[in-house]
Amino acid sequence: MKKERNILTTSFIWKFGERFLAQIVSFIVSIVLARILVPEDYGVVSLILVFIAFADVFVTSGFSTSLIQKRDATDVDFSTIFYCSLFVSIIIYVILFFSAPYIATFFGMPALSSILRAFSLRIPISAFNSVQHAYVSRNMLFRKFFFSTLWGTLLSGVLGIVAAYLGMGAWALIIQYMSNTIVDTIVLSFTIKWRPKLVFSITSAKKLMQYGWKILLADLSGTFFEQLRSLIIGKVYTTSDLAYYNRGKSFSSLVMDNISTAMMSVLFPDLANKSDDLEKVKLTLRKSLSVMLYIIFPLIGGLVVIAKPLVNVLLTEKWKQAIPFLQLLAVSSGIGLIGNISLQSIKAIGRSDIVLKLELIKKPIYLILLIIGIKISPIAIAATMVIYSFYSSIANAMPLKKELNYTYKQQISDILPSLVATVIMCIVIAPFRAVIKNDVILLFIQVICGGFIYAMESIIFKISAFQYIKKIVFKGRSNE
Repeated sequence: MKKERNILTTSFIWKFGERFLAQIVSFIVSIVLARILVPEDYGVVSLILVFIAFADVFVTSGFSTSLIQKRDATDVDFSTIFYCSLFVSIIIYVILFFSAPYIATFFGMPALSSILRAFSLRIPISAFNSVQHAYVSRNMLFRKFFFSTLWGTLLSGVLGIVAAYLGMGAWALIIQYMSNTIVDTIVLSFTIKWRPKLVFSITSAKKLMQYGWKILLADLSGTFFEQLRSLIIGKVYTTSDLAYYNRGKSFSSLVMDNISTAMMSVLFPDLANKSDDLEKVKLTLRKSLSVMLYIIFPLIGGLVVIAKPLVNVLLTEKWKQAIPFLQLLAVSSGIGLIGNISLQSIKAIGRSDIVLKLELIKKPIYLILLIIGIKISPIAIAATMVIYSFYSSIANAMPLKKELNYTYKQQISDILPSLVATVIMCIVIAPFRAVIKNDVILLFIQVICGGFIYAMESIIFKISAFQYIKKIVFKGRSNE
């Protein structure tokens, strides 16, 4: 038990370090680029990212997930999935290459065609990179991610900034994204042992896809509807509106990618390794949920409160229209995190059929809410995401009662302490903006006071997640 916990903790530390470093560097780079480029440049790239994100699902989702979930995956399995991913990626690239002019015409942006064709070259690279990531995750070698991400983020950031200063506009962002993936893939090629071999097993492909195709369809559904918002905002409204939407989203992503992505990247392979013992899965899930929410909730809540001074200080007032998007999408991501953790446990025990069914059940509600939002405004579209995230998290939590005997009462007891403490913190620091007019001073005081209040609540109310984190930090190997 101690050894398992130490491996999980060490893996999380490396993964968190990787995500934290990547997001901090990317955030700094994005601030520099946001001051050089105009919102319209971001709008063009945001539209292209919609198609790339959807294409990436085909080459990364079900394939790599099935490798991580399979307990006895072999080199033959990895090579087989690599060739499957590569084949699919080439087909998708050809489709995007020839459809690019029509997509550009649809959105009324002639320049979009050449940019989409160039950026689509990233897809075959992602096919190789996704199998590398599956190998690292399956073997809990998250230290490898740290160094590949370090070099990828730093070099791509420098290239992006140089390109922006040279007046390349939207191409500067494309160069940044492309070089990041390329460098990450090259570094991992030198740091991990896995290499694709000249072997392919139809039996292996069929067995892996028995699990993977359901995850693929579920992720395709999730990605399609997620990116549909961006497509609609870019088509019905303006690329500037889309840029404000995505800029607001990037702030909540900074928090979510640092911590939740790190923990879930470690959590899924760990739960998959314990899938034969459902009681262990439940215990790990409960501990992970309470700890993750304890860390994420105050960050998300604080982000909502400090949104205005944060945007004004970091991005200047030309991005002030991103503030309501930031606040709404931060709340949405915080609520949605609960449901995402539930899905990880369902995937880990091999119930990809439940994951697919949940997507089919949830998406009609998503569409109804989206249609309502479209009729009103881009901000209303973001607001409907808060409602959907709440509904989605409830739906995702329901199978846990049957599959893991994780009762609703237990789930609420794991969520409530951090939620209540966060609400109290926000209520206390929010009124500061009425008396402090300087954004820099307001930002500093709200962050310091918010952190102090949350820490005091954790000590006074003896929040279990806080006690657990303290035990890991100060006692290391102590028994729970």
